[in-house]
Amino acid sequence: MLRNEEGSVLITALLLLMFLTLIGIAATTTTTTDMQVARNEKSFKLAFYAAEAARGYVAANTALWGAGNLSGVPQNFPVQTLGSSQSFEGSVQYLGATEPPPGSGFQADKYQAHRYRMTITGYGPSDARSETEAGFYRIGF
Repeated sequence: MLRNEEGSVLITALLLLMFLTLIGIAATTTTTTDMQVARNEKSFKLAFYAAEAARGYVAANTALWGAGNLSGVPQNFPVQTLGSSQSFEGSVQYLGATEPPPGSGFQADKYQAHRYRMTITGYGPSDARSETEAGFYRIGF
């Protein structure tokens, strides 16, 4: 037997232990990063959903898009809170009137389609923001 091989098992075991430790550290780092990405994604989705909730708010508040808003000046609405971590604010602006869209069921010579633009900012946890813009119209004279 060779005498210079007496510590080779110890060195092999230490190298294997070091390799397994590095794999464990890499796995922990990857998991931590994935959790941060998921947390950020959730925050921004909540902000987006808050901005989307503003559509229902605008639909329910005819003062923002009714006959009283034909000046072209944006009608701002204050911050609306949806819970402890979500809110939204924005404005509705009159863009003008055109003929009703084809297939809407309204006669072009009797009715007009009054066009509006909603600009909304939704807020979520961790200072997440989502800005949304949508157009809509209402039929009137």
